[in-house]
Amino acid sequence: MYIEQHDRDLLTIKAPAKINLFLEVLNKRPDGFHNINSLFQAVSLFDELTFESRKKPGVTISLNSEGSNLSTGSDNLISRAYFLMKDEFGLEKGLTVHLNKQIPIAAGLGGGSADGAAAIIACNLLFDLGLSQERMARLSAGIGSDLPFFFPGGQALVSGRGEEVTPVSLPTGYSLVLINPGVEVSTAEAYRALKRDLTKSPVRYTLPPCRDVKSLVEALRMAGNDFEDVLGVSCPELGRIRDILMDSGAQLARLSGSGPTMFGLFEGKPAVERDKIVSGGNWCLFTVSPITWPKLVP
Repeated sequence: MYIEQHDRDLLTIKAPAKINLFLEVLNKRPDGFHNINSLFQAVSLFDELTFESRKKPGVTISLNSEGSNLSTGSDNLISRAYFLMKDEFGLEKGLTVHLNKQIPIAAGLGGGSADGAAAIIACNLLFDLGLSQERMARLSAGIGSDLPFFFPGGQALVSGRGEEVTPVSLPTGYSLVLINPGVEVSTAEAYRALKRDLTKSPVRYTLPPCRDVKSLVEALRMAGNDFEDVLGVSCPELGRIRDILMDSGAQLARLSGSGPTMFGLFEGKPAVERDKIVSGGNWCLFTVSPITWPKLVP
């Protein structure tokens, strides 16, 4: 997260997308969620949110045209984050939010979760709540499994249903190409398509030490994304995208989250030919870098 405080009542936050460098879906939990084992990495694709405090309680969200098909009602994670904070701390003021949406929706990139986390940070700063980073992360788990990731520094091993976040330090000297085929994938439907026993807990992958990009890539090749086989049936374009990325020199091509965005990891400058992407119709391409950030609050 990158925070710019304009004045006491106004701030802007750049909320990053994330990719899953690997993702294992383990056993289904009694609460209906699934335990996961994943490596999250924040990347330099951002939603930009401007928050302004207002005297009247409640939250109002406006969108740029690119995000115009996103709900701004009570189911939006920004709204849910505000009302969580209102109920928890008795907030008497509200928020006016402008969202410049750049992260594709329902794409496996965590854009909604990043926006929700940004709203919690905004409430903390604008309403002088004095919350620690750890407290905000714990609160955020109440509205979404991926939100806690966005409070530490941008790299983490993630387990449980997503609320258990262990920061790691990994090399970042590589580039990424994200290709989204222009379809939305429901995370809930993707999980329903997986066949996971309620009690069986498979052996999870353990990430070894990675001192450079080469050793990171070698380690990642030993794992995968459990959604790829499931999604490949309903979205056969993913195989074509993978081929384009690998033919263009990617060291690794993989699905992010529950999809449908695929990423290619490149040790050097990516050489993906944009005319191949244009021919994909609604496909969109982003060239990004892995990012980290310092501790958000003491």
